[in-house]
Amino acid sequence: MNNKMIRVAVVDDSALMREILSSILSEAPDIQVIGTARDPYVARELIKKTNPDVLTLDIEMPRMDGLGFLEKIMTLRPMPVVMVSSLTQKGADATMQALELGAVDFVSKPAFDLQSGMKSKSEEIIAKVRTASLARVRGRQSNRGGVQPQKPAIRFSSTEKIIAIGASTGGVEALREIICQLPPDAPAVLVTQHMPEQFTKSFATRLDSISRVKVQEATDGQRVLPGHVYLAPGHSHMALARTGANYLCKVFDGPPVSGHRPSVDVLFESMAQVAGMNGVGVILTGMGRDGAAGLVAMRKAGARTIGQDEASCVVYGMPRAAFDAGGVEKQMSLSSIGAGLVEAAGAGADKVRAVRV
Repeated sequence: MNNKMIRVAVVDDSALMREILSSILSEAPDIQVIGTARDPYVARELIKKTNPDVLTLDIEMPRMDGLGFLEKIMTLRPMPVVMVSSLTQKGADATMQALELGAVDFVSKPAFDLQSGMKSKSEEIIAKVRTASLARVRGRQSNRGGVQPQKPAIRFSSTEKIIAIGASTGGVEALREIICQLPPDAPAVLVTQHMPEQFTKSFATRLDSISRVKVQEATDGQRVLPGHVYLAPGHSHMALARTGANYLCKVFDGPPVSGHRPSVDVLFESMAQVAGMNGVGVILTGMGRDGAAGLVAMRKAGARTIGQDEASCVVYGMPRAAFDAGGVEKQMSLSSIGAGLVEAAGAGADKVRAVRV
């Protein structure tokens, strides 16, 4: 963990929320709240004056909403931002947009009893601010139209493979880049992204609206088909299952695995058992070790495996853990993973030593 003091600015139109967040963050010995602001205009001057390491930012504010301010930050002065959003559907949709704009992570406000509800999230809030302080944040070009241009679709010679992708912090933007390249006849893709249950459906709907493939939140017993992407619900694990000649999604409750539900390890280990040599595993940006053991199992079963490289990760934690454990056949930049999927889905399951590319 970073040993230097993490300097945080809190931006929220609610005086109570500014007080609560400041109190929670000040409990951590390595975090200092260097200022608060009631709206983006005050925040702009605070940022100029104090140059914080991390910003917490409310989505709904007067004069300028958090999304508009976030886009300006990521265009003019990129920095790690943790969004604070409501649990409403509108809040979930806005949070997805914020993560696409470059926010590192988000914290959801409780629907009732704000003070005790936020206090119960103290460990989560502190952990996410610490993770954000380590994130690699990239600037973005201004995009007034609000729609990201799609890259040309990647081409697959076969749909016999099954692709499994695991991601956490920074994964929303990374998944969008990869999935938006998939052609309508791409192999089936199963995705586990660490995300609360209120947000996975909104994320799936957002990806579906901008992709050539059909993207949906997975349901138990659902048949797995080419041209479809299945996202693990935020409340359950997702695994690959098989009945006869058909692959199915298995969605089920259970204790967290590797600290998470849904867990990437659960998905990858099921891929190793059910898909074997027909599997392709991809581990993307994220904090922690979830997915490392599962990717090792996939590679031992003959699957092809890809890890996102350090330079293109927001947080190089999960891919590093998988690489160090021997689960990654190739490390690739985010922009190269689409081409890597074509190679992996079309080639045999030959064993090669892990290499950095």
